[in-house]
Parts: sequence; structure tokens; C-alpha cells
Amino acid sequence: MPVETEMKGKIVKGLFWKLLENGGAQGLQFVVAILLARLLTPAEYGLVGIVMIFITVANAIVQNGFSTALIQKKNSDETDFSSVFYFGLLLAAAMYAILYAAAPAVGRFYGNGLLGDILRVLGLVLFPGSVISVQSAYVSRKMEFRGLFLSTMFAVVVSGAVSITMAYRGFGAWAMVGQQIAYYLALMLALLITVSWKPRLLFSLGRVGGMLSFGWKLLAASLLDTIFNNLYGLIMGKIYNEELLGAYNRGDQFPKLIVSNLGAAIQAVLLPAFSSRQDDMAQVRAMVRRAIRLSSFLVLPMLFGLFAVADTLVLVLLGEKWLICVPFLRIMCISYSFWPIHITNLQAINALGRSDVFLKLEVFKKAVSLVGLLIGIHYSPVIMVSIKAVSDFLSVFINAWPNRKLLGYSIRSQWRDILPAALLSVLMCAIVCALKFVLPVGPWFRLAVQVAAGVAVYAGLAWALRMESFRYLTDTLRRFIRINA
Repeated sequence: MPVETEMKGKIVKGLFWKLLENGGAQGLQFVVAILLARLLTPAEYGLVGIVMIFITVANAIVQNGFSTALIQKKNSDETDFSSVFYFGLLLAAAMYAILYAAAPAVGRFYGNGLLGDILRVLGLVLFPGSVISVQSAYVSRKMEFRGLFLSTMFAVVVSGAVSITMAYRGFGAWAMVGQQIAYYLALMLALLITVSWKPRLLFSLGRVGGMLSFGWKLLAASLLDTIFNNLYGLIMGKIYNEELLGAYNRGDQFPKLIVSNLGAAIQAVLLPAFSSRQDDMAQVRAMVRRAIRLSSFLVLPMLFGLFAVADTLVLVLLGEKWLICVPFLRIMCISYSFWPIHITNLQAINALGRSDVFLKLEVFKKAVSLVGLLIGIHYSPVIMVSIKAVSDFLSVFINAWPNRKLLGYSIRSQWRDILPAALLSVLMCAIVCALKFVLPVGPWFRLAVQVAAGVAVYAGLAWALRMESFRYLTDTLRRFIRINA
């Protein structure tokens, strides 16, 4: 089999399993989240949401940088993986000690002593999280996504059962704590069984230092991005209240479910694919262009469709008490619309070994975001989040700028590739929104009709207009089914 055909087959197969893993896991987690939302209050969600901000930042320090370096390095071996494994555990211990010591101060700052207790317990996920980051890097490197799919599904089922049981028995916010701990532990143990890599008694500080020279820039960029993305939650939790933070987090969750599913699949599959062809700019450019076209074709209609049915969907799934999250949900649909394009551009830069460019982009984008935050903080939470969406939109241009020189793929060319899917999505959104005013029926039936109409309009027009991404997607699916039949 020719090398190019073999690589294309690996990418398609890897993307299939990664999408299946993300889609299945996110789907089950979505069901669990709906059940928990009916058992818990927005204030309880907001309480754990504050703690998760600190955990997310600590996880960014522990997990990011080295895992990407393991994937990007051309000849990563057992010594590399084992060295990062042990170093990551030491880093997790250091971060947990900091969180443990800071927990009482966090509780006092937000005027709720329970926050400190939750932070100390939830911080334990740093240890399995460190192990999982190395396991996931090996999965991406070898494209063993089937094992990751099975492990993730197992972890979601276990953690979902734990959290729903705890919530039903009245544990309140602790049910979400139990969910997180159960998920990380179950996933780590399952990956030890399903993934072929196991840690060995090998350690080289020199190898760690070599990857650190590449990874520290990605770590700094990831940390900067994580802090800024969670800064809005920290401010809402402090200036306003836990209920409003819970509404923002819930509104953010729906569109994030879409982009994290496809976006994570793109990131996990395309980085090793780009890295394997990093010496051939023409091939990398063709792969980046294909990824941007396909991701836009899939993600944009989902998010614009979600924008159109937001109020009906929340009423049906979560109940009337959660309608306060609808404005945030719609704003974040717009904010996340071009997220896969961000990822594809940045992954191409990483694959070319330009982590210095990656870091510079993050610093510049966060400077823009900080200006927006300083303006928005003087207004209402809705205006503050709206300005965040504008900043995220501007980031599309910032992330694409370096690839004009690195790959010869300008932002103008990228927009030409995106535009057909964007225009079709806006048209579909307008039609679905209009249906709400001509369907004076119950929310369940109205939602079903709106979703069916949105799918029919978008898919039908894509077929009628013979859109290239539609043909490519259907041809790829047929080829995959034929190969695996």
C-alpha cells in the first residue's frame, strides 16, 4: 500500500474512533448533566464551578506542554514517555500541595468555607490526570483511538452512576465532586488495560529538559489561555453570585459540547498527522485546508442551529429554572463558531515546531481579551460575555496570520473556504428561528420540528449545491464503511 494512502487511512480511521469516543462520551455526559441539573440547583453548580476553575488551571500546568512535545517529537521512545510520566507525577504533587495550602484562603475570598473543603478533595484528580495525559499522548502518537474510546465510555458510565446516586441521596454539590474523581480514576485504570503502553523504570532528566525546551512555550500559552478563559467565571463568582455563575457555566456547556467533540478529535488526530509531514509544506497546507473546510461544514450548522432552538431546548431538557442561561448559551454559540479553525491553525504551527510563534499568538490574543474584559466588567454579565465573543472572533484572524508565511495559506483564502458553510448555516438558522413563531404547540414537538427542519434544510441545500465538503464527507464515509465491512 502506498505511504500516502496508508497515512490517509490512518487519519480517517483515527478521526472516526476519536469522534466516536468524544461523541459517545459527550453524549452520555450530556444525559448525566441533564439529570444532575434536575436534581441540583444553579447555585450548587456555580459552587463547584468556582473550584473547577482552580483545578483546571492546575491541570493545565501538570498536563500541557509535555504531552504535545511527546507527539511532536519525531522519535519519541520508551524513555521519553516514562520520563514524562514520573516527572508529571512530581509536578502533580507540587500543585496539589499548593492547592491544599491555598484552600482556606479561597473559601474566605468567596465567603464560603465549603469551597476550601471541596478544593482539597477535588484536587486529588491531578494525579490520575497526569497519568492520563501521557497515556493520551501515546494514543495520539500510535493512533490507538479504539482503546481510548472504550476506556472513556467506561469512565463516563462509572462517574455518571456515582454522581446521579449521590445527587439523588442529597449530597448536593459533592455529587459533582464524586463525578470528577470517579471519572479520572476509572479512565486511568481503563487505559492501563486497553492501551499498549505501560510505564517502565526509565528516567532521563536530559530527555525531560529537551522536551521542556519545546513544551514550556506551549505550557505557558496553555496556562495563559486557561486562566483567561476561566477569568470570567472567577469574576462572576466574586462580583455577582454562584447562581449566575452556574447559569453561565450551563450556557457555556451546550455549545462547548459540540466544539470539544469535533475540536478535540481534530486536535488529537491531526497533530500527529501534521507532524509526520512537517518537512513537506505543500502536504501540510493541503491537510490544514481540508481540516478547516470539513470542520466548518460540520460545526457551524450545529452551533447556529443550537442558537435558534436555545430557549426551547433548555425548557425541554433542564426546566424553567434554567432559562436564565439562554442568553449566555446563545452568545457562546457565536463565540465557539470558529473554534475548530483556531485549533487547526494552531496545530499546524505546533506540528512545524514553532511553539515560539504559538506563545506569541497567545500573549497577543490575551492582551486583546484583557482589554475587552476591563471594558465589560463595568457593565452587565451579558455584555461582558458578549465582548468576550467579539474577542474570540478576532482571534480567528490572529491565529491564521502566521500561516500566511509558514504555509502560504492566508486568512483571505481561509475565509473563502469557510464562507459557503457559514452562509448556509445562517440561512438555516433564520428558517429554524422563524418556525418558532408559526408552531404554537408544546416545547417537545416544537423542538423536534425545528431540529428536523434544520437538518433537512442544511443537508438538502448542501446536496443541491453540490458543496465540496458534503461530497468529500459522504465519499469518505462510504470508503470507511467499505474498508471495515
